Amino acid sequence: MVGSGITRLLKSRGYDNVITRTHAELDLLNQAAVHAFLNTEKPDYIFIAAAKVGGIQANNIYRADFIYQNLMIECNLTHGAYQAGIHNLMSLGSSCIYPRDCPQPIKEEYLLTGPLEQTNEPYALAKIAGIKLCENYNRQYGTKYVSVMPTNLYGPGDNYDLNNSHVLPALIRKAHEAKLRKDPHLMVWGSGKPRREFLHVDDMARACVQLMEQDYDGSFVNIGCGNDITIRELVEEVVAVVGFEGQLQFDTSKPDGTPQKLLDVSKANALGWKAEIALRPGIQDAYNWFLQHVAPTLK
Repeated sequence: MVGSGITRLLKSRGYDNVITRTHAELDLLNQAAVHAFLNTEKPDYIFIAAAKVGGIQANNIYRADFIYQNLMIECNLTHGAYQAGIHNLMSLGSSCIYPRDCPQPIKEEYLLTGPLEQTNEPYALAKIAGIKLCENYNRQYGTKYVSVMPTNLYGPGDNYDLNNSHVLPALIRKAHEAKLRKDPHLMVWGSGKPRREFLHVDDMARACVQLMEQDYDGSFVNIGCGNDITIRELVEEVVAVVGFEGQLQFDTSKPDGTPQKLLDVSKANALGWKAEIALRPGIQDAYNWFLQHVAPTLK
């Protein structure tokens, strides 16, 4: 999703030599293949948008996969870039790097100040390692490897597999299917009380490209919209867009995850970037993409 968003933006701005590879074309877990690719192509700039990602359920079940695969992707690309003489690289992290009970809104300086949320600790540790990779390659080798920490992202190209999708695309699909079945209720995991922040992928893409164009080489930067809502309020937004008219039910036996995650984005704002896409039209955009690309494939 994020890689596609960055690619769309780059091409719209006239960059005509955007190099991409699908997983089938290049396995980022294969160090030799990654290093050979980078030495052959030698791109001027690298955006690391690839990752093993998922929601609470996937993070909690596939814990070894999440830490191993994300560590390998970051290590192979970062070290490979250095060996190939590539000085500009951007690594995309996640807001889950911060302590579970972090003061809100979350400032970049709160990293490593407390215990992580246990349901996604392996993924978070891998992403923290990615930040430290960039920082220490810069210190030792003089590279310009930067990290950005997005909040919860959504939009065109999202994953709608109910076994490993994030909360917003999962809700869109569940509400859509419930509407088609004319279900009287829509069941939602958890209490609905946790607060989350959501950013459209096109806003994230703008932040990434803008920082790279500015030749930013400072410490890692939070990227978010600067406000949050409860999961219940999010569900209400989704069902309004989708048109589901049944009642909402919350399964409190399921985990809530972190109580609140709201990023302090004053650093990104000071660098000249600010989110532009409001949540309701953003969800409508995501649902339109779902209707065109995903809904026809569902049985």
